[in-house]
Order: sequence, then C-alpha cells, then structure tokens
Amino acid sequence: MPSMTKPRDYRTRADPFDGYWPEIEALLRVEGLDVKTVFGQLQDRHPDKFEPGMLRTLQRRAREWHALNGSEKEVFFQQVWRPGRQGQSDFTHMTELGITIRGELYEHLCYHFVLPWSNWEYVETAMSESFAALSRGVQNALHALGGAPVEHRTDNLSAATHNLKREEGRAFNERYMRLVEHYGMTASRNSPGKGNENGDVEKSHDVFTHELDQQLRLRGSRDFESHDEYGAYLRGVVAKLNERRKTKVEEERRTLKPLPATRLPDYQVFDVTVSKSSSTVRVLQNAYSVPSRLIGYEVRVHVHAEKLEVYLGPKLVLEAARLCGEGGARINYRHVIGWLVRKPGAFKNYIYREELFPGLVFRRTYDALERANAATADVEYLRILKLAAETMETTVAVELEKILAQGAVPGSEELRKVVNPRPPARPEINVSEPDLAKYDELYEEEAA
Repeated sequence: MPSMTKPRDYRTRADPFDGYWPEIEALLRVEGLDVKTVFGQLQDRHPDKFEPGMLRTLQRRAREWHALNGSEKEVFFQQVWRPGRQGQSDFTHMTELGITIRGELYEHLCYHFVLPWSNWEYVETAMSESFAALSRGVQNALHALGGAPVEHRTDNLSAATHNLKREEGRAFNERYMRLVEHYGMTASRNSPGKGNENGDVEKSHDVFTHELDQQLRLRGSRDFESHDEYGAYLRGVVAKLNERRKTKVEEERRTLKPLPATRLPDYQVFDVTVSKSSSTVRVLQNAYSVPSRLIGYEVRVHVHAEKLEVYLGPKLVLEAARLCGEGGARINYRHVIGWLVRKPGAFKNYIYREELFPGLVFRRTYDALERANAATADVEYLRILKLAAETMETTVAVELEKILAQGAVPGSEELRKVVNPRPPARPEINVSEPDLAKYDELYEEEAA
C-alpha cells in the first residue's frame, strides 16, 4: 500500500543565521564579495557565534538569494556560422609549454587563424603582436587556405586598431584596412573587453595547445635544434588537426573568394640616417648598430615580424633580429670594436656596454680581468673581443672557458697564440741578376 507520509517542509534544527539575515543580505549586495568573506565578517562581528562548519549552510543560502535577488548575469548568444563567411585571428602565449631551442627556453607567441564553420586553422610563431606579425600571419594563412572569407575578425589588437581620443573607443588602422581590403574582406572586431566575441579562435587556442602538449609528450622531448625545426613541427600538428576536418574544409573552400595575384609587403619601411655618435639606427624606439662605414648615410630599414633588413640603395647591408617592446638596443660588437680598441677609455661608461658581452663567458672573463687588475681590464677585454671578431667567437669562448676553469686570468696575447697563431716569419731570399754574357757564350759554342 503506498505511503501516505506528507513530504517534510520544515527545518529539523534552528537556522543559525536567524536574526542576522538583514546584515548578511547587506553584505551580499556588495559587488564582487564572495561568501567566505561574508562569513568571515560575521565571525569578526559576532565572536563565538558562528562555527566554521556553518559556512556550507551560508553558501547554500547565499546561492539561493543570488538566484532570486542578485544582479543580472551576462548572456552569451550562440552563433550560427556559415561557410566562407568569417575568419578569425588572434595571438596566444606559448612559453608555458616549455619549448626549448638547443636547451634555451623559447619565449614566443603563436599567431592563430581559424575558420569558425569548418574549424580549419593555421598557426605560426611570432615574437610579438606587431602589425608585421599580423600581416605575415594573415597572408600566410590565406595562401595556405587558397582563398579568403568575406570577413576578417580580430580582437582589439594594437596592430589592427588604435584609440580614438575624442570619440573614445577604438578604430581600425589605415594599414590594417589596406591589408583586409587587398584580399576583398571586410574588417570586424570584438567589443572592448569582450574576447568571447572572437570565441571560436579562443576555443581553438585551447584545443591546439592541448594537442601540441600531447604530441610533445609522445615525442618525449620539448627541445628542438632550431626555430625552423620547431616551426615545421607546429605545421605538422596543425596538418593532422585539419585532416580530421577534411570534409567540411573542402566544402568551405568552395565558398571562399579567390586570392589577388600579389601579396602585400608584410613589413614596415623606415628611412633613417645612421647616427654619427654611435653608428646606430633608431627604429620603433629601439637602437640597432650598423657597420661604422655607414655613419652619416641614409638607409632604408625593412621591419619584419622577427627581423630587420637594412638597405643602402638596393643593396642589403645588414640583417638583425628584431627587438620586442621599446627602449632596447641590439649592438653587434663587430661594428664598433675596431674603434673601441683605439679608444678604450670609452668602454667604461658606454651606454651600450652590456651589449658588448656576447655570452656569459665573456662577462666572466671581464670580471676576472677586473679583479686581477682594474687598471688594464678594459684594454685587455677589448683586445679579446677584437680577437673574437677577427676569428671565431665560438672558438674564443671555448678557450676562455678552459682558462677560467683552471682558475687563471685570460690574457689577449696568450689567447691569440692558441686561436690565431701568427705564421712564422718568411726567410729573406736574395736572387742575383743573371749574367747574360754567359748565355751569349753558350750560343757561340753551339754555333761552332
């Protein structure tokens, strides 16, 4: 026979917060205040009244209160994607994966492009969220894809947008608009602070980095011989992911716009004059050294995503790794060492002095020289650095390691004998002028 017991609608024990609820409610209305903090406040205000075990009860009661009286929560609207309609771009930090190049941590980003409908994606490394990196990534992605979607969406990247001082908010940069219009796309962006509006690429970051992490675990190592080897490995991981979506990708490809016949340059161009005081060029708030013979000349600098190219007229005279951020310097000691050896007094307070230690062993060498004889340390170190410029830096570094390991102080002359021994002096050979009369006598004897 079915039970006729009435469901219980009463408490089995007294409410520990009875009489305190108006006080609790006032605290719950404070934006961002969590329940643990509210409970702590009650304990402070009413000592010995509330035991730690009562927190769970308050959390349950607070959850109910927020559901009935709390502030409105943001609603996210699921999107219906159509093939060929949109492509999304973003950058994501990769350093946490612990990738190393020949044992050194590779701190980098990845540029990520995704088609939301088919989830086709493209990934490549980047050193910063620069326009050059964005332009290169977008164009490489579109050419790998073989077509362009109707719309290209980003978040509020400084590479694509800038602040509007009067109207407030952000607007697209002219150079970014040239890029998307060249490929027949329209530009769109997230509302400021609404990364979820670029949600497909955000989700793809998580999927891709998880897949990469899993593949690296299978590989058994996160170390690569070169940046090119690592880049090829990334492309392999992405290719496997895209292969799993092959049917939808091929369907979406048929809806894409054809690509233009040419690419846009994915670098910025600056015309600058080489500084007379330091043999450097200043580009995007960073300094780069160039050979001193270029002092006073105007050069053209192409700033790529990860490198600079310096041209004198049509001739490429220098390549250098690009610096991230502002206020940095990349000084190649080979460009200035000849003059520093002639002016050693300039080394002590040289504003780029720290750039003249190409490796830790050179810094340790200078420290050893200074401890041994501070008066001659600068001159001796500059001579050693000049030797590295004239021969092989790696060979000099190896010999310095050996000397320091023995507890000795490196000396430039002793070091030269090992890494660049001077050839023995040539013997003097005197050749006397021949006596032509002897040849005449021989002719006469032959004729007789």
